[in-house]
Amino acid sequence: MARVCQVTGKKPITGHHVSFSNIKTNRRFLPNLQTKRFFLAEEDKWITLKVSADGLRTINKRGLYAVVKELRAGGNKSI
Repeated sequence: MARVCQVTGKKPITGHHVSFSNIKTNRRFLPNLQTKRFFLAEEDKWITLKVSADGLRTINKRGLYAVVKELRAGGNKSI
């Protein structure tokens, strides 16, 4: 479960690669994950999160502390 966004929970999904002759073979669609360090000013420390591009937008919109607080309430002990 390495390719999972810690904020949104996005993970790889499966689909088909379709060739010109319309032969379908299985493939994976991976989320756009980035490993990013954030400074948590309320606790005066750095945290590292593996987030998708959508997760970065969520952090920008709601604020880092609100997102981290929700993750901790959900049972994520590593943050």
